[in-house]
Amino acid sequence: MGDFLHSAFLQSPQAQVVLWLAGGAVLISVGIYVVVKVRQGFSESGAASHHLMTNFRELHSQGELSDDEYRTIKAMLAARLQQELKDKGEEG
Repeated sequence: MGDFLHSAFLQSPQAQVVLWLAGGAVLISVGIYVVVKVRQGFSESGAASHHLMTNFRELHSQGELSDDEYRTIKAMLAARLQQELKDKGEEG
């Protein structure tokens, strides 16, 4: 009889609404968490770009990167840093 009560209760419209609302709340919470983490990553990426440039500069000075490779990486990171600064200026 216990199984019948659980089965009948879960199939009632009220229980279905509650379950759908709970599922929606969980999905919204996960979505908010992901958005917050992504925004934190973007705000920290400027520092990451700077550290990457420092690391590539060191690799170039040690002979691990050719002049052409270093110039290509430097140009890409410079463009990325400029875009990040532009985006940050538009936010503030």
